[in-house]
Order: sequence, then C-alpha cells, then structure tokens
Amino acid sequence: MGFMTAQEYIESLRKLKTVVYLFGEKVENFVDHPMIRPSINSVAMTYALAQHPEYREIMTAVSGFTGERVNRFCHIHQSAQDLIDKVKMQRLVGEKTGSCFQRCVGMDAFNAIYSTTFEVDQKYGTRYHDRFCEYMRYVQQRDLTIDGAMTDPKGDRSLSPSRQEDPDLYLHIVEKTKDGIIVTGAKAHQTGAVNSHEQLIMPTIALKEEDKAYAVSFAVPSDAAGITMIYGRQSCDTRKLEGEGCMDCGNCKFGGQEALVVFDRVFVPWDRVFLCEEYEFAGILVERFAGYHRQSYGGCKAGVGDVLIGAAAVAAEYNGVEKTSHVKDKLIEMMHLNETLYCCGIACSAEGKATASGNYQIDNLLANVCKQNVTRFPYEIARLAEDIAGGLMVTMPSERDFDSPEVGALCRKYFKGSSRVDVMDRMRILRLIENMTLGAAAVGYRTESLHGAGSPQAQRIMIGRQGGLDAKKELAKRLAGIES
Repeated sequence: MGFMTAQEYIESLRKLKTVVYLFGEKVENFVDHPMIRPSINSVAMTYALAQHPEYREIMTAVSGFTGERVNRFCHIHQSAQDLIDKVKMQRLVGEKTGSCFQRCVGMDAFNAIYSTTFEVDQKYGTRYHDRFCEYMRYVQQRDLTIDGAMTDPKGDRSLSPSRQEDPDLYLHIVEKTKDGIIVTGAKAHQTGAVNSHEQLIMPTIALKEEDKAYAVSFAVPSDAAGITMIYGRQSCDTRKLEGEGCMDCGNCKFGGQEALVVFDRVFVPWDRVFLCEEYEFAGILVERFAGYHRQSYGGCKAGVGDVLIGAAAVAAEYNGVEKTSHVKDKLIEMMHLNETLYCCGIACSAEGKATASGNYQIDNLLANVCKQNVTRFPYEIARLAEDIAGGLMVTMPSERDFDSPEVGALCRKYFKGSSRVDVMDRMRILRLIENMTLGAAAVGYRTESLHGAGSPQAQRIMIGRQGGLDAKKELAKRLAGIES
C-alpha cells in the first residue's frame, strides 16, 4: 500500500485541472494561491503525521481489504477500537493545525456508503457494494483525499427536491445511458473540495418516490468535465495576501476552506455509481453519515480547542495576569468543556456496533449528544478566550505599524505587556486568538461547530427519536408502583 508524503500530496494537486473561481476570477494555480495554500497545508499534515513513527497506531490502520496498513483517513472501521482511534487521530491533527484539516468528510462518507450499499444490494440484487469496495481499494492504494459531499443548496426548504422551481437546487440525475449517468446540480459548503482528488457524492435528505432522481451517490475526479468550484470567503481572509507568516494572519501556516461545487451535466461511469434512484435508502445513508460526522466533532473540535485554550493561557501570561484566580478558573472551565466534547466522541465510539456489512457504526444517540454539545461549548470556550485576551485582540494596529520607522517604536512602547515578554510575541498570540474566534479559523471552529454536520435542531430531532423516552417512563412507573 502506498503512503503519500505531505509534499507528494501537494504535488499531486498540481496535476489536477480543477476549475476554481475566487473573487470572480478563475484561479490558474490554486495550489500556491496565498488564500488557499493554508488549507492545503492543513490536509498535508494528515499525510505528514502518518509518516511519523510516534503516531503510526493512531494515524494508520490495517485495511480490511488487503491486510496492509493504510492512512486511517482512507479506512473502513473494523472495530469499536477503530472508532475510538479515529477520534484520537482527529484530536491530534486538530492540535497540530489549529484548524479544520478537511479530510474527515471523506472518511465518514466511506463508512456510511459502505454499509448502505451492502443493504441496497441485499434488497435489489445490485452490485453497488462490490463497486464501492473496488473504489475503496483504489483510494487506499493511492492514499487519496476525498471530499464527502452531502449538502445541497436546497432552495425553498418548504418544498421537496422535485417541487423546486429550479430542479437543479438539489443535485440529480438528468440522464441514464448504457455507459453511466449524467448529473446536474450543486453541493454547497463543501469542506476541502478544492484540495481533494475526488468528490464522493451523497443525497442530502430522506426522499420519496417522486424524488428518486435525487437519490444518487457516486464518485468523480475533482477536475471532471462540467465541475466548477467557487471558493468561499472567510472573515479576515485577505490578510493571507499580506504574506505567509504575517502576524495579522493569526495562524501563520494553516487554515480551512469551503466551496460551492457546481455540476453541469457531469458524466459518471457506472462503475463509480453507488446509488441510483433507490430513494428509500437515501435517508439511511444521510443518517449514517451524519452520525459518523457528529462523532468526528468530538475529536477535531477538542484538538482545536486545545490550541485555543493554550493560546488563552499564553495571553494571560503575556498580560501578566496568569496568577489571577478568576483567570485560572476560566481556563479550568475551558478545559472542562473541551474534555466533555472529547468524552462524548469517545463514548459514542466505544458503544459502536457492527453493521450487517461488517464495518462499525457509532452509537447514533451519543453521537448526536456529542454534536449538540459542540453547538454550544466552543462558543463558551471562545468567549472565555476573548475575555482573557482583552480588547487589544481586536483593536491593535497592523504588523506594518509595528514595523514602521515613524510609529513602530510608539506601538512597541505602548502595547508592551509583561516585561518578560517581547511585545511582538504578545501581539502574535492575540492575533491567533482573534483568528480562531472571529477570523478565518472561526469557520473551522466556532461557526462550523454550530452548522457543520447539521445545525442544532437536527441533533435534537435525532435525540428525541432515539432517546428512549417511553422506556424511561416505564422505569419510573415500575418504581412508583404504577401498572401500565
């Protein structure tokens, strides 16, 4: 099995002819674009850590197809321990990047599609599962980054896909041929789409028979004819144009990305089609993917949270208040909340069970509890970090002012904190906190914590369905001596 190095991954992207637009203009070299490169660096870290002997057990796994080691991001979970190790891996990479590292959606799509195709084949005698297993061998052998794409633009949310005024607001099959299918539509908010070798498509909601054209799952190269990617903006994103490592970027090297991925009559050969109009399985696939992805947030957000907590502690030290009791208490609260997120990720993994196909699915109730906490706790962690950092985090002058012959000395004089600390180091840590709570990295931490893998109400619906309220009522009646 092949493992790509970080540099090999970056060079592999140069071979793609992915069509990318940013600020209304086509980007000819997206790999070296200063606004895109930090997100590529984050994905590259998933390759670099897999090469490191210290992280071998966490970052790699034994393939169920070949018995050889593969990058865990390309793995089909074979046990509850695999699920636990996944969360540990995500926390590790979050700690190393302080950002979204974008490869989780593909891993979660792999596992949801694996079990669902098995069940579709059992019912209909199709060959989707065999096709998908062959595709997974292809992915593992090449150590590819795959974008798991589920979210459609959706248009008028009160209308089903087939009743939309514009049918393209949900991705759908427009034609079937002897060689494959042709699809049109779009996938929105796609994490890491530009940085991925391929796009792995899934339906976005449960579907009825009249919507069967929208019940489609397939894989295509990111540079397939008819695909256009429009890069999403982030707060403070143009600071990256000021140069790699600039103080005002906050996170000097890493970042995340989202894109609108448009499909204009894209051809997909049959051997890459994994669902085609079997509408009753769309909801099953969505629920399984959502469960895996909600588990993921217990790892990645805990890892990024570790960085933010550390930054807040450093800021307190640089401000000279590290021994103040209320600052200590705030840091303890941040750690408590962060570890609670991690506990939920580990718990839903430890309670995982084998599916009919043989791979392991997390405990869906606990995964939804995990994500529900993620919609809340990072906001409080961010608030406490901003509290400890102080208002200078959002009012300080630019790096150019500090370097200015005219006013640089004034900035360095009046923004000095602890006498033990260089003023520029103080500014850098404050910019990192700003980046993680308000700026570009907030896309991968605070805002994504709310909307990624489904907004809060989506988890509450699942918790209501799976919480076993009737069984809990029976427990209470039995102890109270009430006969049902």
